[in-house]
Amino acid sequence: MIVTKKKPIEEILKALGSASKVFIIGCGDCAATCKTGGEKEILEVKAGLEANGKKVTGWAIPDSPCVASQTKLHFAKNKKMVDEAEAFLVLSCGLGAQSVLENDRNKRPVYIGCDTLFGSILDATGNGFFERCTMCGECVLNITAGICPVTRCAKGLLNGPCGGSNKGKCEVDKNKDCAWILIYNRLKDLNKLDSLKSVKPAKDYSKLNRPREIILGDQV
Repeated sequence: MIVTKKKPIEEILKALGSASKVFIIGCGDCAATCKTGGEKEILEVKAGLEANGKKVTGWAIPDSPCVASQTKLHFAKNKKMVDEAEAFLVLSCGLGAQSVLENDRNKRPVYIGCDTLFGSILDATGNGFFERCTMCGECVLNITAGICPVTRCAKGLLNGPCGGSNKGKCEVDKNKDCAWILIYNRLKDLNKLDSLKSVKPAKDYSKLNRPREIILGDQV
């Protein structure tokens, strides 16, 4: 789940500038769940644009606008309205906006109506979003009992807690549990505390070189 928050309408209008005809693209997955890119949010932004003299030629909600086939499908379904637009406004994460950019044959301006915050898990209530993965390219969950110290430790430590940990809480944010206390307790429950005796090497940050890409080969 990629978490986003809505940009103020004033910021969106400033970005759009002189563009007067806009097609809005939402997101039926992450942004809809975050209440930033579903139908309700699109209609709110549409009303805000129209109140400020813009014409919204139409709107669409692909399941996942970051997937090229989804974006192209909705371009085709809404061809007349898309062709009329001078610019796109995308209510999704930055991935969705860049997918729209790369899949528009006419290369019209693409503007984003949301700020992308972080990747998260969603709790059982459907209202709690919690960052659990930094997408670092070298996962250590197998040796840390499924709890990520790169993300959940404020210092990203790989070999136990810092000296500032106190009563199970983080020195940087005393309202948060120390990731390494969580890891220790989980390993204890699994009877795998011996794994803490091995020293983990420093993080290989070359695996974070950007932009990263993977091209899937033919599958046997």
